Amino acid sequence: QVQLVESGGGSVQAGGSLRLSCAASGATPRPKYMGWFRQAPGKEREGIASIAFNTNDAYYAGSVKGRFTISLDNAKTTLYLQMDSLSPEDTGMYYCACFTGWTFTVYTLHPEDYNTWGQGTQVTVSR
Repeated sequence: QVQLVESGGGSVQAGGSLRLSCAASGATPRPKYMGWFRQAPGKEREGIASIAFNTNDAYYAGSVKGRFTISLDNAKTTLYLQMDSLSPEDTGMYYCACFTGWTFTVYTLHPEDYNTWGQGTQVTVSR
């Protein structure tokens, strides 16, 4: 069973950058797709980026497109989220997730389409 562990969160000033990592272990069977989500206090969990595991095709929410980049390392054991031009609105707990199983879905930003989650890492952006 896949286990996911996020790291790389922290505090940064507006306009700054952070890179989140998500280490996947026990990756058998291999995921079909992976994604990053965030949740601000009092708000629902929001899908922000998703990547197809086999093709590396990526999809982004409009709120982060052009600022964030999702990627997988060559070994496909670590998922990254490069976050640039951060704003206070990006503050929240960030989670990585994946889906293992059979599906036609290539990538998705819907939390209910994922079956494995990490514990989250906090990102705080100050003005």
